[in-house]
Amino acid sequence: MWIGLAFPKARPTKRESAFTRELRVRHDRIDRHGVVTIRYKSKLHHIGMGRALNGTRIILLVASRNIRIITTEGRLLRNFELDPSRDYQPRSLG
Repeated sequence: MWIGLAFPKARPTKRESAFTRELRVRHDRIDRHGVVTIRYKSKLHHIGMGRALNGTRIILLVASRNIRIITTEGRLLRNFELDPSRDYQPRSLG
């Protein structure tokens, strides 16, 4: 026999935001100058990849400012954090 215990009403649980709403996967190709572009907060940024990679098909995995660039075969080409204050993201700063 059920006694009629009151249980709290089911509600969605509030999660800590482990991810931002900016999670993207983009398929692209490195241009003839060895650059790929990405838009972040309505601003276009150029990512230097090197002229030796021109024409290479790539996949950009974007999680907010963290960007990972891989080939279509899965080889990691670049993993970095986008600097929104710079238009051009060089391969290395040093």
